[in-house]
Amino acid sequence: MTSRTKGKTTMEVGGDGVAVVTIINPPVNSLSFDVLDNLKSNYEEALSRNDVKAIVITGAKGKFSGGFDISGFGEVQKGTRKEPKVGYLSIDILTDLFEAARKPSVAAIDGLALGGGLELAMACHARISTPGTQLGLPELQLGVIPGFGGTQRLPRLVGLTKALEMISTSKPVKAEEGHSLGLVDTVVPPAELLNAARRWALDIAERRKPWVCSVSKTDKLPPLGEAREILNFAKEQTRKQAPNLKHPLMCLEAIEVGIVSGPRAGLEKEAQVGSQVVNLDTTKSLIHVFFSQRGTTKVPGVTDRGLVPRKIKKVAIIGGGLMGSGIATALILSNYTVILKEVDDKFLEAGIGRVKANLQSRVKKGRMSQEKFEKTMSLLKGSLDYESFRDVDMVIEAVIENISLKQQIFAELEKYCPQHCILASNTSTIDLNKIGERTKSQDRIIGAHFFSPAHVMPLLEIVRTNHTSPQVIVDLLDVGKKIKKTPVVVGNCTGFAVNRMMFFPYTQAAMFLAERGTDPYLIDRAVSKFGMPMGPFRLCDLIGFGVAVATATQFVENFPERTYKSMIIPLMQEDKRAGEATRKGFYLYDDKRKAKPDPEIKKYIEKARSVSGVNIDSKLEKLSEKEIIEMTLFPVVNEACRVFEEGIAVKAADLDIAGIMGMGFPPYRGGIMFWADSIGSKYIHSKLDEWSKTYGDFFMPCAFLAERGSKGAPLSAPLEQARSRL
Repeated sequence: MTSRTKGKTTMEVGGDGVAVVTIINPPVNSLSFDVLDNLKSNYEEALSRNDVKAIVITGAKGKFSGGFDISGFGEVQKGTRKEPKVGYLSIDILTDLFEAARKPSVAAIDGLALGGGLELAMACHARISTPGTQLGLPELQLGVIPGFGGTQRLPRLVGLTKALEMISTSKPVKAEEGHSLGLVDTVVPPAELLNAARRWALDIAERRKPWVCSVSKTDKLPPLGEAREILNFAKEQTRKQAPNLKHPLMCLEAIEVGIVSGPRAGLEKEAQVGSQVVNLDTTKSLIHVFFSQRGTTKVPGVTDRGLVPRKIKKVAIIGGGLMGSGIATALILSNYTVILKEVDDKFLEAGIGRVKANLQSRVKKGRMSQEKFEKTMSLLKGSLDYESFRDVDMVIEAVIENISLKQQIFAELEKYCPQHCILASNTSTIDLNKIGERTKSQDRIIGAHFFSPAHVMPLLEIVRTNHTSPQVIVDLLDVGKKIKKTPVVVGNCTGFAVNRMMFFPYTQAAMFLAERGTDPYLIDRAVSKFGMPMGPFRLCDLIGFGVAVATATQFVENFPERTYKSMIIPLMQEDKRAGEATRKGFYLYDDKRKAKPDPEIKKYIEKARSVSGVNIDSKLEKLSEKEIIEMTLFPVVNEACRVFEEGIAVKAADLDIAGIMGMGFPPYRGGIMFWADSIGSKYIHSKLDEWSKTYGDFFMPCAFLAERGSKGAPLSAPLEQARSRL
């Protein structure tokens, strides 16, 4: 098989008769087609040589293998690579060549063995690991199934229930747990790994240790009737939790065939299913998301300059509210020293208390020891003034959305912070140029927009102005990575990328429909069924009406020509409804914050209708779920196109990731721009154009969308590339 991908393996035969095969494909030694070709050749050579008694497989530089190189799927999907024969890799190579070999093999696992990496290790006759090594099969989150025999070998090594948990959640286990489960045979220090693996391989060859073919084991499998019950329950849960996805159920089918009809039939079913899932739309979407997420750290004109991130050791946070305390939590969890500043002792105590509660929640769930809790909390110090800011490397302002207060704070920061200190704001709506206009430090002012709760939500929106230095952007990208966030660099504008393209048009479209007769609960149900974590009305309740009105006001002020002004929320606020926090919003909430529809909502909608002077529209009163999705999300696509054309986002894929991680757009639909292209710019433009003629400028397609829609050009194509096509 010829390949454009990289990677290789090497083989060295020692005087003890052990051939050590090393996977070399940095950074995580992924199993590209080249690596697999080399591995097969090394194996065949080792089996043919008389001086080789046994084989050890390991990975270079402290990593066994992070799994199959999924860019290979992309090559197959695009037709640039011929798809291997069904079962070639999992049956012909791993099962019939490696596992069935007359010479034993041992996997020497360090760092990680994920996906195809773990499946390769399970095809060996024993597995030796170092402490803390991650072992798992994360394929389902990428839209594929474990396709190198994982559906058959994992249940036979760790039992059906544990295997289903590992596969369905995509969560790895550490080597120590893997040892107790039977996934690895022993755990040894890194310095002893290779020698221990060599000895173990020779012991198998000389029959001092058992020669185990994982695929043939049955002692960990439950009786057939019990296995069927476990699998039926797993199928039921999968249908509930992932109703729009096919591949998890297809994976369960492969597991079931192996248990009912034997491992060979199971391997054949796995190979058949594996070749089918690669062509599913959801798989294409999830693979797009996988690569797009890794691409957010590549910013033209910034990350290609050879700049090295500066060491950020100490961070100050101004404001200990929900956002400030969440940001502080995220930082101390990643070993940053943090100063939390508040205006008085009462607020400071409350802020530190919130951080403590965030960590104690981890202790209760068994995700943090008491010792680790105390050590982490020791990194946090409180302050009531700026004196302790004199040696900080970065400040993140997280106070209320009040422009004059923020301007005052930034003017103070310039007096106390060192020259190299990054001055960041967590604002979600206010123009950064206005925030920093009283300073002389425009080059080090940047937006660090976290999403609530900040220690949980995975997105960090890094907002640059025209003055922000590339070095500051590189530094914040590094911080984002270290605190385990996905950073997306965007330009400075009202609402930045996420709020501007998602929250504003999404909620305004929902209010528009409700005022004209569409049942708000039907809207929420349709949107949730589509895959959003919640509908627009439930979202307004969650964030609170005060925040919803404040952010909407920014949109009204800055984009008046395309704003839909609804009175529904202001009228509800008059009756002291403020959302989930008051247990009354669009829904009613019980003690456990469970939401149920409120019949009284109709009266607020009717009142808003009379204030706005609109009538019920018979067409909008009877919208199908498909039409609801289009009328709530096509305005989002329209605004995303504006954001892209204005250069607020460098790549359309960045908007996909921002929408997924900031607003919960379903990843299996690939992100807002990817999803739009799957529907087609021509269709989206025609619908928006039709609605704008009937209902006004809120739906007016932007020039960018009109231009591409007229020719059916992809919305996500780079600007220059698209224009050359038009």
